[in-house]
Order: sequence, then structure tokens, then C-alpha cells
Amino acid sequence: MDMDIILASKSPRRRALLEQMGIRGFRIVAPDIDEQVDRNLPPAELVRRISEEKARAVRDRADPEDIIIAADTVVALDGAVLGKPAHEAEAFRMLSILSGCRHQVYTGLTVLQGEQVYSLTEETDVTFRPLTGEEIDCYIETGEPLDKAGAYGIQGYGALFVQSIEGDYYNVMGLPVCRLGEILNRLGVNCMALAAGK
Repeated sequence: MDMDIILASKSPRRRALLEQMGIRGFRIVAPDIDEQVDRNLPPAELVRRISEEKARAVRDRADPEDIIIAADTVVALDGAVLGKPAHEAEAFRMLSILSGCRHQVYTGLTVLQGEQVYSLTEETDVTFRPLTGEEIDCYIETGEPLDKAGAYGIQGYGALFVQSIEGDYYNVMGLPVCRLGEILNRLGVNCMALAAGK
């Protein structure tokens, strides 16, 4: 590839998912933006806008032919956004309201290359089984909930709470892999060929 692929994210999960897609040697450039945009926006629009802001924020540190990938993820229950908990008490509150409920995970994905902009939102439905206060306390003690939207990680211990999922599993991890692969293919990056070493 003559261009660089830039991940506009510090998320270790997104980094691991890009590698799982067959992409190696990409650059990580953390965007410096205020993510506290209008929280009254519908969750799908909120994450799409933030992902676009993240991508544009690193554009000046990229060459025109470089591909910039940015994403933002939130959990929503009845349209109310649950971001990352600020502390343990907030994590407990979030997990308590998700207990026994079906909720949505939205990830906004933006891919930029020069003047080309692909921006979309992926939605996945997740249902938690009923949780006890003791289970929630033990989960919080693992430290896992504190840096994750909705206070849980489906790829970690939080999987013990997930009764069912409808939609893209990787979207819940923070990167809709299938949709991203389709966009990259349009931009001339064939992930499957990269995975095969071609």
C-alpha cells in the first residue's frame, strides 16, 4: 500500500480488531477533540458526528492519500445515552439499569481519504440477564467497566451478563468490522488479501 492507514483512536480493542482484519503497520494518532457535543442528539447521530470530528481532527497530521479511520461508541437504553462511567458508583448505576433489559449499542464510523468521506452508524441490540447487586459489585472490582461505554465489555467478563445479541458483535466492541471492511475495499484496501499475505 502506498498510503498509510491511520486509526484515530487510543482504544486497544479497536487496534486489535484492525489487526484481526489483516491490517498491519497502521499508525495510531489520538484525536484531541471535545466529545461532549450535544447530548440531546439521538444516539445514532451523536456517535456519527463524534466519529467524524475525530477523523477530521487528525487530518492535518496525515497525507492526502492516507486513510483515516475513526469511531465512537455509546450504549443507549430507551434513547438515553450511557457513555463511560466517571466512577464506580456511576458504573453500578448503569449496570443496574441495564439489568434484565434489552438495550442498543451504537458505533459511529467515519473513514476519510482526501475528499472522500464515508460516515455511518451501526446499531446492535444486546439483552442482559437480570443481575444481582453482588454480581455488579464483583464486576466493578475487576476494573473492567470503568473505561467502557455502558460500563461493560462484551469481550471480557461482561460477557457473563449478555443473554442475547442481535446484530454485529464487533460493533459492541467498538468497531463494526464488516462495514469497515466494505468501505476499505471501495478505497482499494482488500483486507482478505492482506490477511492472506498478498
